Amino acid sequence: MTTTDANPNSLGFRLYIIITLAYWAFTLTDGAIHMLVVLHFHNLGFSPIAIAFLFLFYEIFGIITNGVGGWIATRIGLNRTMVIGGFLQVCALGMLAVDPSWLSVSYVMTAMALSGIAKDLNKMSAKAGVKLVTPQGANAESRLFRSVAILTGSKNTLKGAGFFLGALLLQVLGFQHTLMAMSATLFLVYLLTWWVLPGSMGISRTKSKISQIFSNSREINLLSAARFFLFGSRDVWFVVGLPVFLQSVVGWNHVKVGSFLALWVVCYGFVQAGAPLLLQGKRHPTGATARNVAFLLAAAPAGIALALLQGYDPALALIVGLGLFGIIFAINSSVHSYLILSYSDNEKVAMNVGFYYSANAAGRLTGTLLSGWAFQTYGLTGCLWWSTGFVLAAALLSVMLPGENPPDSAPPWHRGGGARPRCC
Repeated sequence: MTTTDANPNSLGFRLYIIITLAYWAFTLTDGAIHMLVVLHFHNLGFSPIAIAFLFLFYEIFGIITNGVGGWIATRIGLNRTMVIGGFLQVCALGMLAVDPSWLSVSYVMTAMALSGIAKDLNKMSAKAGVKLVTPQGANAESRLFRSVAILTGSKNTLKGAGFFLGALLLQVLGFQHTLMAMSATLFLVYLLTWWVLPGSMGISRTKSKISQIFSNSREINLLSAARFFLFGSRDVWFVVGLPVFLQSVVGWNHVKVGSFLALWVVCYGFVQAGAPLLLQGKRHPTGATARNVAFLLAAAPAGIALALLQGYDPALALIVGLGLFGIIFAINSSVHSYLILSYSDNEKVAMNVGFYYSANAAGRLTGTLLSGWAFQTYGLTGCLWWSTGFVLAAALLSVMLPGENPPDSAPPWHRGGGARPRCC
């Protein structure tokens, strides 16, 4: 079937499903590998700072990958960057499934570097791909918001399932066998993805220079800076401080910690996917939406910190506080994910998304390192005050975003003048 005789709405939906399913499979392993590494190396006696450093290259290479990956995608296509990311994750999982005597800090950091490259190639490819396959017709911007919210929300739900899967399989199968099983399964998934996704998707008609990976758009630069602080505010207490606190202070075992964090991320993903319904007063959000939700978000980590300082039951304070934080954070993240696509034209969408997620990865790196240091120095309350400051910084940057976005318009591939993607 050719592009000319294909139903464009059906064509775009089919591509959207393929991208989403591949991204889901990858996300399960991404969540699992995080929980496996944190819990396994905590059991081996690693300090919180040492555990944080295991993720150092994961985040550093994520920053580099997002910036360069968008430029690469405009030349070789989003299909290839997505598949390369999948196979790199297969290699990372295989590297960790070796004899435990090989698992030095430098070796694990190298494996996590591959996983970081893989994760951000997949994220950039999937998010940019949604922009390209959104069907034509009226209400294109509203449809784009719904599509990216569903993709992002479902991804985070699956990442939560990955947390649970990693913690459960660590206790049932052990570290090595869990990694081997995930590596083999993911290999099959991305072999199929490589075969079914159109190879030309996302290739730019004009060859951009590598220097053009840095955006010259004020809106994209502001949104990227806000994204840096938004995701730093989460990871500064979520990556190391929270799971270690739950295990060492609250007294929960592996499965309880993994199950709780998994449930949180699953619910977070549902809220993120449902953000268009929660914000139904608008056809699509604006910069003002990002600002208002960010200011509201700052109250959550501050409230948890105050509750812990006042001597309230830590488990109850964290369960209630994390619920509020997750709901508001999910809405804010969903708004951001839509705005970066709305602010981008078709020709530069991969590069803009890559640049934006470089800021995202830089925020995660900063938050991860601060999480280990702040927890070891000031405890979980110190992590939470850092989180509050980061959220306020994101809110202040969002104040400068435009109050209105482009109106609903023509389909994305028509707006940019590019060719409509072909399906297999």
